[in-house]
Amino acid sequence: MKQLFYAIVFLCTGLMAVWGQKKPIIVDRPISFGPERVSMTQQYMKERYLIDAPSGKISPKMVVLHWTAIPSLEASFNAFDPEHLPAYRPELGRNGLNVSAHFLVDQDGTIYRLMPEDMMARHVIGLNHLAIGIENVGGTADMPLTPLQIKANAELLKYLKKKYPEIKYLIGHHQYTELEGTELWKEIDPGYKTTKTDPGDRFVWLVKRKTRKLRWHPLPKPKQ
Repeated sequence: MKQLFYAIVFLCTGLMAVWGQKKPIIVDRPISFGPERVSMTQQYMKERYLIDAPSGKISPKMVVLHWTAIPSLEASFNAFDPEHLPAYRPELGRNGLNVSAHFLVDQDGTIYRLMPEDMMARHVIGLNHLAIGIENVGGTADMPLTPLQIKANAELLKYLKKKYPEIKYLIGHHQYTELEGTELWKEIDPGYKTTKTDPGDRFVWLVKRKTRKLRWHPLPKPKQ
C-alpha cells in the first residue's frame, strides 16, 4: 500500500512538472525558400564567410533580436518573403539573397516561424553563420514594441535554448559590431557594415531579465 502511495505521489509530481513547463505557441508561416534561395545562401556563406555549408545549414550559438520598423505584420512578412534582394537595398552588396529571419513576433505576441532554425537567415552582418534571428513587428515612434512582444521573445528564447543547448549569447542587432574581431565574427570584408539601432538597449535588457535563468554568456573580447 505504501509503495502504491509513493508511486502516485511520484507520478503526480512528474505531471505537475510537465504541466508547469510553458511552451510557446509557434505558428509556422514559411517565407519562400526554394532551390535558388538555398543556392544563394550557400553562395553567401562561401563568399562572405569562406564556409562551405551543405544546404546552408548552421549550428546556432547566438540569438539576435531585431525590430522591423515596419508598421504591420503583413508588410513585415512581405519584406522577407521574396527570395531576391530588392533593388533599393544596394548597401547590402551584390549577392542577390534577400534579408530574412527565423522568427517574426507580432505586436500581440504571436510568434511566427518563417524558416527552419538551422538554416542560415540573412539578418546580421558577420554572424549569420551561427545566429538565429528574431524580428519584432514595429519599432517606430508610432508603433513601439510591446510588453507582449517582450514576453513572447522570452518564451521563444527558452524554447530555443532547450532545443539548441549550444546557444550561449543574446544580443540586439545594434550590438553586432561589438563582436567584430572575435572568434565568432566571419565577415571577410572589414568595410562591410551598416549602422543599426534596433531593438535598443531597454528591449534587450527587459528580455534578458525575463530569461536570466538561461545564464547568457558575456560577449567574447576581440582577438589581440
